[in-house]
Amino acid sequence: MFDWLGFKKGLPLWWSYRLNRQLKEDVEHIFESVASTRKELLVEWAEEYWSHLDRLLRDASDALTEQSFWDSSGLPVWERLSGAVRQRAADFSELFLLDASGQVAFSTYAPHQGTRYGVDGPFAEGLAYAREAREGRKCLFGPYADKVTLDIGPSTSSFHDKMTLLFICPITDKGEWKGAICGRVPNDVIGDLIQRESGHVYPDSGDNYIFMAEPKLRKQIMPGTALSRSRFEDRTFTHGENLKDGVTTDWGMVTVKEHTELELMFTDPATGQLHPGVASTIKNGSNLFVEFPGYSDYRHIPVIGKGVTFQLPHCPDGWGMMCEGDLEEVYRLRSIDWKVRRLQLPLIFLFCILTVGMVMLLINSQMPPLIAGALVACFNVLYGVVIISVTHRKGTAPAVRSLREINRFIRINAEGKGDLTQRLQTDRFAPDETRELAKWINNMNDSLEGIMLKVRQASADVLASQQRLNQSTGATMHSTERMGEEINAMIRSIRKQLKDIDIAKDVVGEMKDTLRVLEDRASEQISVAQSEVERIGDKMGQIFSKVSETNKTILTFMETTRQIREVLQVIDQISAQTNLLALNASIEAARVGEHGRGFAVVAGEIRKLAEITKSSTEQIHGTVQLIYENAQEAVVSMEEGTRVVEEGNELVAAASELLNSANSEDSLKTQIVEEVVALMEKIAAVSIENRRISTEVEGKVHELLVDMGGVRHTSNHVEAITAFLQQLVGQFQLRDARER
Repeated sequence: MFDWLGFKKGLPLWWSYRLNRQLKEDVEHIFESVASTRKELLVEWAEEYWSHLDRLLRDASDALTEQSFWDSSGLPVWERLSGAVRQRAADFSELFLLDASGQVAFSTYAPHQGTRYGVDGPFAEGLAYAREAREGRKCLFGPYADKVTLDIGPSTSSFHDKMTLLFICPITDKGEWKGAICGRVPNDVIGDLIQRESGHVYPDSGDNYIFMAEPKLRKQIMPGTALSRSRFEDRTFTHGENLKDGVTTDWGMVTVKEHTELELMFTDPATGQLHPGVASTIKNGSNLFVEFPGYSDYRHIPVIGKGVTFQLPHCPDGWGMMCEGDLEEVYRLRSIDWKVRRLQLPLIFLFCILTVGMVMLLINSQMPPLIAGALVACFNVLYGVVIISVTHRKGTAPAVRSLREINRFIRINAEGKGDLTQRLQTDRFAPDETRELAKWINNMNDSLEGIMLKVRQASADVLASQQRLNQSTGATMHSTERMGEEINAMIRSIRKQLKDIDIAKDVVGEMKDTLRVLEDRASEQISVAQSEVERIGDKMGQIFSKVSETNKTILTFMETTRQIREVLQVIDQISAQTNLLALNASIEAARVGEHGRGFAVVAGEIRKLAEITKSSTEQIHGTVQLIYENAQEAVVSMEEGTRVVEEGNELVAAASELLNSANSEDSLKTQIVEEVVALMEKIAAVSIENRRISTEVEGKVHELLVDMGGVRHTSNHVEAITAFLQQLVGQFQLRDARER
């Protein structure tokens, strides 16, 4: 019947359980609720702190360049951003930035900056896990021992040691590991989250603790190993035996040296195996046991409670949590009804005995019935007064005093300006429904204070954000106004530029018409010059032909002297013709103008040649005997004439090429002018489009100014609402931080 407890220990516990067996359903609900709310609290807390790191990474990426993100030039930005995060997330004792090599590039704890972590670092497993995925993955690593945590000091918990939780948020670029932003949290913070000492339903024994359920990353931690501080670790809350001094059992002493985490295995000292609550929770995922005789915990004390398993966001390991209370305390309750009945039963029994004695006394005394009846009535009234007095003094009066104290406490807080830091002293209440009511009121006040603290913090954050938004909105509005002014100036400049372009376009059109007229005239002149050059070329060909014939004739003079007269006549004719051609060439050269200077030289040479030929003919007439010598000189002269004529042909060809080039250059000029006109038309079209776009931008800027004004007005309204919310929260007296 009493199982492992034995008769001596088991009987009083069994009796308490039997007296309060109607509370079993309520006790189940209590432990279910405690376990559920603590589990949700831990998960929401982890999600909140991940969001703080995500926001820090996002803000840093927006505010810093790739270079300043890692070097010392970005330290002021990191200090500002991390300071803002630590104001919102006070549980962080340190925020630091690791680069790709594992060196601390920035830290809110200056001595930590510059430290390099290798493969044997205290959180190397967490970094390796974060780097396994191509794009990196977040990792909540711990608890683990880290001396830096001890050196930095506590964040929000009044307890502090080197046990640490580390949030590792990876930084990658296209699958390449760049580093990580890390947030350090002293592990005692999670102990504070789940303990909520002032809200303990079972203040003498209730303990909520976390243990390893399924190690996936930290396989060296065995299932059932403690991961959070126990409220029985020292004398802070437990003034009897504790784990630091040692808990005595029949199978030895259970102790820890430094801290509960990682030192304590939740085993039953009697068996050396995991105690049933932890073992069943790990095996089944949850465990609820609230019946007699309970199960033995690591202190070999009968406990009952609820066990759950869970996984915090981005934590590879599975954790378990036990929410327990000693069986004796849970079923210690003695109801007011029981206490009153316990007072009434002895009094009734005594009344029966006294009544029997009085009746026998009256019968033996033979007292008249009327007097006897009066005496019995007086005795009944007197005894009734005694019963009422005793029942009132021992039963209802204490309950009424307790209810009045509870009523006063509730009334103060119900006014809306209560002191939420106050708690009812449960030891002043009898172990009945009033104590239970006081405990639950304390629990409600603790929860309400926690909510109000969060509301106050949230309203402070909203107010600060609204003030920054107002400043940012004001600066943005000022910048927008300046931008609007610049856009207006740009529009005016574009409109002026468009007018200039229109004028330039008209000028280019006129230039195009003028160039076309000049081109037509130049084309006509070049055509005339080309025809004259062709004519000159024809003449030069004729000259070359005649010179060749003259050369042949002179050779004939050398062959026979008999034809000297005929040759001289031919030479006279040629000389006259040459002189005529030279005159024509001079005339043609004069007509060409500047381009005809070369032709004038040729013509002069030709005239000289004609004069020489005439002189030679006169000499031949005078001296026949010298014909051979003169003929040789004529041959030399004619060769020179041939060379000169060839030069003349080359000059004619060059002149023709020059004229053709001039004609092509005029065409190129026309093409360039047309391209310039087309370009000016495109520029004009672009300017018109720019004017349209700038006009639209001007309208959008105006709309933006109006919207910014609306945002600023709304922001001021939200700020006023937030200030009013803070005023409402300020009506309640709160602690600066939650106490464990």
